Amino acid sequence: MTVLGISAFYHDSAAALVAGGRVVAAAQEERFTRVKHDERLPVDAMAYCLESAGIGPNDLEMVVYYERPLTKFMRILRTQFRVGPRGFGTFQEAMPQWARKKLWVGYEVERGLKRLGYAMPGRLRYIDHHLSHAASAFYPSPFESAAVLTFDGVGEWATASYGHGQGREVAIRSQIDFPDSLGLLYSAFTYYCGFRVNSGEYKLMGLAPYGEPRYVDDITTHLVDVRLDGSFRLDQRYFDFLSGRSMTSPRFHALFGGPPRVPETEIEQRHCDLAASIQAVTEDIVLRMARTASVATGERRACLAGGVALNCVANARLLRDGPFEEIWIQPAAGDAGGALGAALYGWHHMAGHERSPQATDAMGGAFLGPSFTTDEIGSWLDGQSIPHQTVDPGGRARRIAELIAGGATVGVLQGRMEFGPRALGHRSILADPRDPEIQSRLNLQVKQRESFRPFAPAVLSERADEWFDLAGHEAPYMLLTAQVAKAHRRDPGPRPDSLRDWAHQVRSDVPGITHVDHSARVQTVDQGRAPLLHAILVEFEALTGCPLLVNTSFNVRGEPPVCTPQDAHRCFTATGLDALVMEDHVLLKADQPESAEPDQIVRILD
Repeated sequence: MTVLGISAFYHDSAAALVAGGRVVAAAQEERFTRVKHDERLPVDAMAYCLESAGIGPNDLEMVVYYERPLTKFMRILRTQFRVGPRGFGTFQEAMPQWARKKLWVGYEVERGLKRLGYAMPGRLRYIDHHLSHAASAFYPSPFESAAVLTFDGVGEWATASYGHGQGREVAIRSQIDFPDSLGLLYSAFTYYCGFRVNSGEYKLMGLAPYGEPRYVDDITTHLVDVRLDGSFRLDQRYFDFLSGRSMTSPRFHALFGGPPRVPETEIEQRHCDLAASIQAVTEDIVLRMARTASVATGERRACLAGGVALNCVANARLLRDGPFEEIWIQPAAGDAGGALGAALYGWHHMAGHERSPQATDAMGGAFLGPSFTTDEIGSWLDGQSIPHQTVDPGGRARRIAELIAGGATVGVLQGRMEFGPRALGHRSILADPRDPEIQSRLNLQVKQRESFRPFAPAVLSERADEWFDLAGHEAPYMLLTAQVAKAHRRDPGPRPDSLRDWAHQVRSDVPGITHVDHSARVQTVDQGRAPLLHAILVEFEALTGCPLLVNTSFNVRGEPPVCTPQDAHRCFTATGLDALVMEDHVLLKADQPESAEPDQIVRILD
């Protein structure tokens, strides 16, 4: 049996295919269209999933959509009645989309499948938004039973929930409804600090260690009433997202000392302190809700999904201070993962198939996207007359390690593309974490992004506890932070006045991945899940004695991570990357013809 899951029409649309009970393919539409957070029907992702699995025109047996459009539409209507004339402009702008597409999801999906040459297998099935998150978290997890927690902005009505997964069943036990939303609360501070909602939340999380949680009392006194069980209420007088005109209101601005920061302007200490404060409040709410879920379900293991589950600092706090012995987080925790949850729910619950948890998990390392062979890439490079070298397949990892050890920043395209927002070694930029200048080089010359942003380490699983305080826990999907082990820390000296200078202080043996609070967003790399990256790390350790690398997504600001060799080459030529390795082909920047200056191209991309 084959089940196609789809998420679409809001942000990060995606498709996922389950065949024979196995997740065989999953991808976000943005990777094909090159439109970041693309919300359109994921026709390209659907085509990839179906074609890569060899599904014939009449062989698709079930299609499941990740939420219920009519229920969501009713919430929007009730919200409009609540805010009255203030929200009419936004409501008027949104209605054509609902009239043309969002109320006719079944028709849109059928039309999309027909364009691809596939027959629609009966009527489209729907599940609740937060149930799709819960299913995406529990079904691929290694647990026979577990508590399930979901947090995001809003689905139909639910904004957070906890439930229980056991065997082939997963169910929501309790939920918090719109407009009380932890995701929207965090997004309000994202907006206020000058970052883009639905994409800049991780920037706010990265800014938090530069501040002190001075505003926690103001937040919990005025903005949000948090109860012991983790439920909460937002005081809507401080927000304006109900009308759709803004995330925050003048009352919010007065409380925190002025209007929202204009994007790209200087970040003040006040913004750092606000980031630290909302991070602390978020962690407190997650912990309280987790304790309630643990008592209600009797479980010592938990699975997490929803956009807030990408907050790796909160995840680490939950694992350290929460009630659970183990947690498993869906690597595509946001709306893209809803497509996967819908497909898995269709397979297990709707079709009634049993579930057999795997010893690690059922995500296949999250390597569920397209791949390209050495021959395909070589033919394209030759056809474009692009200078390159070809290495023996057994020597690829060694060549990459040698380049990095020699000071090069290397873009890597190998194997199947990752599903979810994290680069895990197949569409990555890799660099030497020991280089004290690497954070500045990558941020400014390659990624073209804010200089305060930290980078993540990929570390050999068998060496992880020597370098990070992980207490034996795995972090294969880069969803936990951990402190750099004391044995590898250095005294950075007094704090500079400049945020940029502070970010670039040397505070460990691996300054390229050590944040100002000595934390790092760790990816533990084992040979079973990620053999290609594992091989590079083994070779790098043999050359340098260091078993970790800087690992960041292969893209520039304003673009999604690369998918194809063409994407990778364009990013390579448009940035300060020193080398590009695509399967067994090595491109060195010094061998390439001159091109436009990287900063000129990035201005066009932005």
